[in-house]
Amino acid sequence: MSSTRPIAVICGGVGAARFLRALLSVVPASDVTAIVNTGDDTVLHGLHISPDLDTVTYTLAAAIDPTRGWGLVDETWHAMEALGRYEQRRPSSSTAGATWFGLGDRDLATHLYRTARLAEGATLTEVTAEIASAWGLDIEIMPMSDEPAPTRVGVDPDVDPGPDGDGLISFQDYFVRHRHAIDTRSLDLGAARVHPTDAVTRTIRDADVVLIAPSNPLVSIGPIRALPGIDGLLAARRSSVAAVSPLVGGAALKGPADRMMLNAGMRPDSVGVAAAYAPIAGHLVIDTVDAHLADEVAAQGISPVVTNTIMSDPEVAAALATSTLAAAQH
Repeated sequence: MSSTRPIAVICGGVGAARFLRALLSVVPASDVTAIVNTGDDTVLHGLHISPDLDTVTYTLAAAIDPTRGWGLVDETWHAMEALGRYEQRRPSSSTAGATWFGLGDRDLATHLYRTARLAEGATLTEVTAEIASAWGLDIEIMPMSDEPAPTRVGVDPDVDPGPDGDGLISFQDYFVRHRHAIDTRSLDLGAARVHPTDAVTRTIRDADVVLIAPSNPLVSIGPIRALPGIDGLLAARRSSVAAVSPLVGGAALKGPADRMMLNAGMRPDSVGVAAAYAPIAGHLVIDTVDAHLADEVAAQGISPVVTNTIMSDPEVAAALATSTLAAAQH
């Protein structure tokens, strides 16, 4: 891996990928390291799938499907359609041939490559660098850990008992199979039981600034923070850490962050995000819609920066990236 770059970005999925794209419009890609959540990783059809890593890679390579925000543009789905033939013959105890998690035909190539390289003994960090290079990216993209760190979501066992009957299901079962339409009761972050890579630790410690992308604080940023030692590293340098709130007007732009925060007993708005990030970040960027909350954000011990956070066009997105970077450099 290369030496530490001056800007580190802590990332989840779609929102982080779009923020990174905006950041790379105002700074060189060679200045940026993206530290990406892998709590969403799963194994399906024997393949190791890393949704957040792939969303970041495809977005920065201008290959993402712009409508879905994940997967490849102009994708085809023949493999998934063919799997449907076997669903009615599948034993009830089997998960073979599941089609609820869509994998496009060209997207499958990424998972085939990743799985084969991991089986050869390569680390996820090494494979991620190879994939990013294959897509022509100069930015350094690294997984938060080389160890499996699955996030599990606690739900009502009567809705989904999960494999152990206790209502704990995989994140992808919650997010994709249930379309995040059921209430969450708890989170089990596997990241708390593994370790960050040395590269992640070094990057957070030594980068000039650390930016926290507009991602779900609980299941996108939360797993990275749950890694032993990470919160301590961030807290030690919190004046040079700036986060972007993923909530605007008390709602998530995409995904279930607002509902998950409410179910966790957190205030589902930028003030709640401020309370969550205050121990590790000195600055929180909030949307102009939430300007009236700036004093309450400041009362959490974090400095508010008010600007347009909805990346509706490249100019607005670039301005958001510039404002966030300037806050961390202040």
